[in-house]
Amino acid sequence: MMKRIATLSLIPAALLAACGSGGDGNVAAPANSVAAVSAPAGQDWTQTVAATPEGGYVMGNPDAPLKLVEYGSRLCPTCGAFANTGMRPLIDNYVKAGKVSYEFREFLVHGAPDFAPALIGRCAGAQPFFPMLEQMFAEQPQVLPRMEDAGAFQQQLQGQPPAKIFTAWAEKLGFIDFAKQRGLTEAQVRACLSDQKQIDALVKYMDAGSNAGVTGTPTFFLNGRKLDNAVTWQAVEGALKNAGA
Repeated sequence: MMKRIATLSLIPAALLAACGSGGDGNVAAPANSVAAVSAPAGQDWTQTVAATPEGGYVMGNPDAPLKLVEYGSRLCPTCGAFANTGMRPLIDNYVKAGKVSYEFREFLVHGAPDFAPALIGRCAGAQPFFPMLEQMFAEQPQVLPRMEDAGAFQQQLQGQPPAKIFTAWAEKLGFIDFAKQRGLTEAQVRACLSDQKQIDALVKYMDAGSNAGVTGTPTFFLNGRKLDNAVTWQAVEGALKNAGA
């Protein structure tokens, strides 16, 4: 376990280098229009959230004809830019209509620091997952400046068990207080940061993402097809529209 974490250890420049740099995406020619699908009575599709076998969480119509998957890092500025410009229109215009399901899978490009928000973001289960994800991205302007001395801080943690490393990062980046403000107790948060089963699962999911061809964040797949160079909402929405959404 420690050897794998070492391979994901933080290099400060990676905070930007591991994130996408923009692009239009390799979208296909326009397809036939996808019809909207009504949610069950008294609900909308944003209330349908479930864990997936691949380690993500998916929101929306389970039978949506368009399935969008994002591999992302909660500390990636490009992921944050996508979330802050695209998550609301994606959910409001496409997921709620039952045309698109949206799945987020953690891809821990920054190593130990990424484990802290990922573990906390999964701590409360399915229903709070996407609101907390969106709020974590919105908090990036306050969080990312705390990464400026990341290399030196990581050196201070050398030799510590994973749970202590991830808890130290959570404290440094302010995520324990963040979670407490959203209904989790401090004891719950610290237990999640020490959950070896979840830690091992995140490493497994990271390996699966790498095997699928993911090398940085964000990376999007639409119906199983990778959208090359599509890291902006404009590019992703173009792919959805060309697929009929």
